[in-house]
Amino acid sequence: MRIIAGPCQHETLAQSAEIAKECKRVCDKYGIDYYFKASFDKANRTNVNGKRGVGLHSFVHDILSLKDILNVKTLTDIHEKDQIIWLKDIVDVLQIPAFLCRQTDLIQEACKTNCIINIKKGQFLAPWDVAGILSKCTEAKEVWITERGTSFGYNTLVVDFTGLSYMLDNFDVPIILDATHSVQKPGGLGSSSGGNRNYVPGLSRAASALGIGNFFLEVHPDPDNAPSDGPNMLHLKDFETVVADIVKYSYRQRETTPVDRHYTGFQ
Repeated sequence: MRIIAGPCQHETLAQSAEIAKECKRVCDKYGIDYYFKASFDKANRTNVNGKRGVGLHSFVHDILSLKDILNVKTLTDIHEKDQIIWLKDIVDVLQIPAFLCRQTDLIQEACKTNCIINIKKGQFLAPWDVAGILSKCTEAKEVWITERGTSFGYNTLVVDFTGLSYMLDNFDVPIILDATHSVQKPGGLGSSSGGNRNYVPGLSRAASALGIGNFFLEVHPDPDNAPSDGPNMLHLKDFETVVADIVKYSYRQRETTPVDRHYTGFQ
């Protein structure tokens, strides 16, 4: 089991260290493989006035310090091929954002590195469309696919649990549920995205019971005042409760082989 957790944006070294320290403590307590997540640039903000982040070079400096202080594995997202050269020897996982999951050149360039590649499944894709994404990843050391909700009308996302089941049964790669972005309301506040973090625990429990063993959770000590994605981010103080439930409701799972989830009668 693994959990990717951290703030939407990297703001300061002190804040990211506070978040990473607590998330690592919790994951270590429950025997979960932990990856710290933060973005240096939110290139797809709803409005041009939205805060984008500290930038690549400040992030590289701080993330090296963070790894030295806490010895945590790290993940960040990329938007352009030129960013890969700066990050490929710094972070453990390069993430392809959902809106870029069909960008062949970006994916293939990332797959040439020694990093794990986490690809967010686009809100506009069917579960079986993941086969097309994976066809571009033949050179990758390791690939993960992350579900982050599917577009359902305007400003709304839903999680299709039959789709999650399909991906678990048909793709020989780890499937991750991004439970925080899945409760987002894209553009729902007009000049920014809305969301409802209250739905995150239930989605996480349900996915764990289904057989999902990997989770992506954005957390923040003060999400209501975060520069982005505040409405759908968990309070850092609530992280352990959600993780404890994930472990409690966990179905027997195997990350790289299909799980028999078919009904055989209650015992």
